[in-house]
Amino acid sequence: MRKNSVKSTRINGEVQRALAEILRGGIKDPRISPLTSVVAVEVAPDLKTCKAWISVLGDNKAREETYKGLKSAEGFIKNQLARIVNLRNTPDITFIMDQSIEYGVNMSRKIDEVISSEQAMKAERPPEAEECEEI
Repeated sequence: MRKNSVKSTRINGEVQRALAEILRGGIKDPRISPLTSVVAVEVAPDLKTCKAWISVLGDNKAREETYKGLKSAEGFIKNQLARIVNLRNTPDITFIMDQSIEYGVNMSRKIDEVISSEQAMKAERPPEAEECEEI
């Protein structure tokens, strides 16, 4: 199976959906943050291994605790994945922590701060300064 084939893309999407469902409702471990999301999944062509990029919104402690909880629940997650997704082999899951969602939220917050500070500066300037600026 090629890396970017239609079959590979469908399997990756199905495993990602199933993992998100398992994390949302199947795991009762209190260490796993409720703000955990599955960003991406890459299943190997032989269906033996799987990399799952997990993002946790919160501080470093929440990330570490969630990672520990996921590592201890690997067997349960694999069992539930085998039940939900019908594959020839159920892949062994490797969790990789990803900060892309937190990075995006942080960048969005910074952009909002810059926009609000620009609007505050415009409100403080006299109207004559705006007319000269347009020329």
